[in-house]
Formats: sequence, C-alpha cells, structure tokens
Amino acid sequence: MPAAARSVVWLKELITKRDTMRKSVLTSLSVAVFLFACMVPALHAGTTLDRVRSAASLACGVDTEEPEYTLDDAHGNHVAFDSDLCKAVAVAVLGRDAKFTIKPFRDEADSLKALASGEIDLLATASVNIRTSNGSFGFARPMFYDPQGLMVNEATGIHSLGDLAGKKICALVGTEIEVQLAAYMAREGIKYIPGPFSEEGEMEAAFVTRNCAAVSADASQLAYERIAFRNMAQGFVILPDVVAQDPLAPAYRLGDPQWAAIVDWTMQALIQAEESGVTQAKVAAMKKSSDMIVQRLLGVQRGYGQFLGLDDDWAAREIEAVGNYGELFERDLGSGSAMKLDRGVNKLWNKGGLMIANPIR
Repeated sequence: MPAAARSVVWLKELITKRDTMRKSVLTSLSVAVFLFACMVPALHAGTTLDRVRSAASLACGVDTEEPEYTLDDAHGNHVAFDSDLCKAVAVAVLGRDAKFTIKPFRDEADSLKALASGEIDLLATASVNIRTSNGSFGFARPMFYDPQGLMVNEATGIHSLGDLAGKKICALVGTEIEVQLAAYMAREGIKYIPGPFSEEGEMEAAFVTRNCAAVSADASQLAYERIAFRNMAQGFVILPDVVAQDPLAPAYRLGDPQWAAIVDWTMQALIQAEESGVTQAKVAAMKKSSDMIVQRLLGVQRGYGQFLGLDDDWAAREIEAVGNYGELFERDLGSGSAMKLDRGVNKLWNKGGLMIANPIR
C-alpha cells in the first residue's frame, strides 16, 4: 500500500479512536452529573426533619441574655416568648404531645455556635443583620421587632424625646447602642450629654439615682431592667420613640430548604391566625368557617401540608398549643407579662404594624 494511502488509513483510525474516547468521556460525565443530581436532594432535603423525627424531640436554643456577660448583645431576657416559638415548631412537626428540649445560652454568639455545630436544630430568635447573615445561617420572618429605645423617669418631668435636650443619656460604651443613639439624636436635631458606662449595673444605678436622665437599650432590655428595679420603677416609662430597629427571627442552618420552609411557615401561620381571628380556644370552632383562608390554615382544605412534608393539621396544632401571634406576644412580652411591652410595630399590618403573613396557596 502506498505510503500516502497508509497515512490516510492511519488518520481515519486515529479520528475514530478520538471520537470513541470523546463519547466515552461524555457518557461518563453525563452519568456523574445524573448521580450528583440524584444525590443533592438526598444530602440536603429533609435531613433536619428526619433527625428531629428520629429523635422524637426538637432541640431548640434560647438566649438568656445574661447581664454583664457581653456588651455585644443589647436584648433583654425573653425566654418565655422564645420557648413558645420552639413549642410551636415542635408541635407542628411532631404532633400534639411533641417533646422538645430548651437549651439556654448566655448570649447570641454562643447560641449561633451551637446551631452551626448541630447541637441544636433551631435557634428561637436571633438578630437579623449583615454579620449573622454570612452564608452560614438562614432566618424565618422576624417575629419580634425589638427596637432600641429610651427609658425615663417621669418623676423628673421628662415625658417626651424633646424633654431630653441638654440632658444626660446613658448607654454602654463601645456598643452599637451608643453609636445608634448618637446618630438618632443628630437626625432629630437634639443636643444631649452622652453618659458612657462600661458596666450595666453601674449605669442602672446612675439612672435610679437620677444621674442619668435616660438610659438607652433595646426595648426588651429596658423592660427587663424595669422589672429588676421593682418598687423603684413606678415612674419608669419607655418612650415610644424608636432609635433603631433590631428584628429578631428564628434561625436555622443553611443547606436544608425543607426545614427552612417548615420553620418559616410555622411563624407565618401564627400571624395569619391572629389576622383571621383564630384563637387558641377557638381552633375547633373555626374549622367550621366558610373562609377559604381559615380552611387552608386549619387543614379543612386538604393537601397543603404536603408541600412542607407535614400533615394538614400542622398549623391547627401549633395554634392550639401556643395561641395566635397576638396571644403569644401579649402573654410573653406584652400586657399579660411582667415586661409590659407595647406592641408597637409588632402589631398586624392592618393595625399599623409590620406583621403580615404570606398567603397559603
């Protein structure tokens, strides 16, 4: 065979081998992609729900906000509220007799570490900000807007923000509270005398002895301090002015979209229940309602629980267990509690607040 012909044959064989190898690689790659796509749901979807159901208990973290433990956390102790949120999720997932373990942590940083490590399945509330939203944690809708405010003693003749002009306002030094207070007063055009303190106890003592005309912290912390003052707190009032907002929301680990949806919709249902007039005592009676929204909420219209991997009575159970959002707030934070916090922006959207639920449809 002439050399030229042999070269043509050799070239054709080479091209055939190349094409065969290419097809083999593409086939292997396709199989690998298919297997990976099949593995992704198995690795991520529903893992937390499966673990909680296997343990027959929900491990839920709450922050006790221990005084003097850290200056990074300006909230007060709202364990009762947080515990009810834990209970709501547990009952929605595990049934009416659900077991859940409340794991207390001294501050938010410790509780987030526990959430990241898998020690807990849920953190009842955490601050939603750029530091915590760092790719490690996800958040349900905010359940408690805990605004930074000002507490005054009305016996000193201070009844409004304007009355604090030229007066000393005390806050913990080197904290976001101090920074936000200065920015807020500048925006309002009110000059005041800063009263920085490095210890919470010393600041409280200065306020009681009237060396501070006002103290600034998140509303839950001010309410907690007011409780601690007992009889001395008769005229202590938290002004309605909002220095800055600090939304708190249930937190979970990222990577499990089903668990994220369960936690978020458990919260949404509490808010929708209040808007629809479904109370803890009226769940059974409200199942007879002709309102489509109520029927979907309480599982009368079937088939909606499947989107979360739950049965259709999940929301009805949690409302029976803890009440609607308004009941929960008033019992744990508001008029029925020792904290006596005004709902403020925690009212429903149709009453001037920020609480609005996503539709079940």
